[in-house]
Amino acid sequence: MGDLRPPGFAIRTPADLKDVPIAVGMRAGSHFNVPYRLEKFLPLAHIKTVNTGGFGARLRALLDGEVEAASLLPPQIAMAEQLGLRKIIEDTFHTLWWVPEASPSEIVTSYLRALDRAERALDADLPKYLPLWKLAVPGEFENVHPWDFSTFGRGERFVYQAIPRSEFDEVLDQVKRWGLDQYLKDKSFDNLAADLSADAPR
Repeated sequence: MGDLRPPGFAIRTPADLKDVPIAVGMRAGSHFNVPYRLEKFLPLAHIKTVNTGGFGARLRALLDGEVEAASLLPPQIAMAEQLGLRKIIEDTFHTLWWVPEASPSEIVTSYLRALDRAERALDADLPKYLPLWKLAVPGEFENVHPWDFSTFGRGERFVYQAIPRSEFDEVLDQVKRWGLDQYLKDKSFDNLAADLSADAPR
């Protein structure tokens, strides 16, 4: 996660984001990141979010001056850096994967295994795959800058493991405290957590 500000702006630290609207995609990873990381520096009451959804929309809103701060995800973080925007805070965040209850388990398992193979390929030869970031650049940004994909980094990491019960409970407790749980109909670990114990990566 990266929260960035335009060059020359007075904000230099996470604490300076007090009461500053931060662009997020509502109830998406960018939204959860903001209270999860900023609460180390600010009371929850002073952490403000504004819905700016859509692929590339938060970076565009920053560049157009519609917002003064945004929570970005790859590849927009690397793009913002190359465009001269300032990074205020960076940290990792665990993203939970959700699938419809009726999804065939064999399809879900095959998809997860494919992601795991891709993860291991990146670990083995990252420079080989960095040019593929070109496919993830939003269309409206394709020609606004001579992107140097060799500096983009690997992006998010896929971890082929079931979430521990303690982490699951912690995440849901925080989501409830932040007021982001209105649409969660089932909050049961037994119903929501995948059992990967017999599904070793191939």
